[in-house]
Amino acid sequence: MRAMLRDMLRARAFEEAAAQGYAQGQIAGFLHLYPGEEAVAVGVLHAAEPGDYVVSTYREHVHALVRGIPAREIMAELQGKITGISKGMGGSMHLFDASRRFLGGYAIVGETFPIALGAAYAVAYRRLPEAVICFFGDGAVNQGTFHESLNMAALWKLPILFVCENNHYQIGTEIHRHSAVTEVYKRACSYGIPAEKVDGMDVLAVHAAARKALERVRSSDGPQFLELETYRYRGHSMADPASYRPNVELNAYQANDPIAAAIHEAESAYPSPEAMAAAGADCISHFSDHCCQEGHLDEAEITRLRQEVQTEVEDAVRFAQQSAEPDMQDVWSVFHHNRRYEVLMETAQ
Repeated sequence: MRAMLRDMLRARAFEEAAAQGYAQGQIAGFLHLYPGEEAVAVGVLHAAEPGDYVVSTYREHVHALVRGIPAREIMAELQGKITGISKGMGGSMHLFDASRRFLGGYAIVGETFPIALGAAYAVAYRRLPEAVICFFGDGAVNQGTFHESLNMAALWKLPILFVCENNHYQIGTEIHRHSAVTEVYKRACSYGIPAEKVDGMDVLAVHAAARKALERVRSSDGPQFLELETYRYRGHSMADPASYRPNVELNAYQANDPIAAAIHEAESAYPSPEAMAAAGADCISHFSDHCCQEGHLDEAEITRLRQEVQTEVEDAVRFAQQSAEPDMQDVWSVFHHNRRYEVLMETAQ
């Protein structure tokens, strides 16, 4: 209980710091934030084993954090520094850590499916007791790779847990406007894959469902499918003010938010501490209350957790700011890293 709550608090604090860094010009390019969806990453990945493989999307900072990648290395990557997990050359959407079997974030919608499929085929071929966890959003389920990969995974009974983070919006288009079937989990029945829809704002419900699904995967029951219904409080990215969403909808989900330090407004400007405090009870506060009521933690311990994660995130920001950027020698090193028999041909100018 303590570990899950700490990871949720740390995730929110990290994303708030990333938002602030973006607003101050420390982070360039696209930045897709996760506030509101913390129960999904924490619930699923706390049910996973260290030997499992994780494939994520462009909204993957929290997946990487929960998987164990240090906050320093993630923040440095977001700022394009050589100390980042991808040496500053991947950025926000391309975190990767082979040592933790975190097979990357992918910027192309639907790209996670074939990557996860290949990893799962390798696991099944070697008959290893491992699973592959494939995260994707509701906007990816209309891609051809979704259907092709589910069909192959079911045909070969591959050890994949498909996890749909259904936050209701494909960038700015609500799911009922882009999908003929709005209950995503029902699509899995076309391929004979067991599927379940779970409240993605309830970390305990997510954890229980993921644990059962992963047990079935490890028992050679083939792929499993979870639709976790959640909600993002900000726009699709920091460049998106999310004006397409009615305020009443946003407020309704914030009332059931997984974390007390909710980001109050879905806008580019970083919210003030006063605005965040006024957001009210969220789903992290609900989980905090549950932990206290069940005797797992007390208020003093929760306060200490908040202080711990805030200190960790502030240290990560300082580390990133003080780190150097990669130079051309670093770039060439990466360029040649995976070459075996290829020959580079240079032409005279």
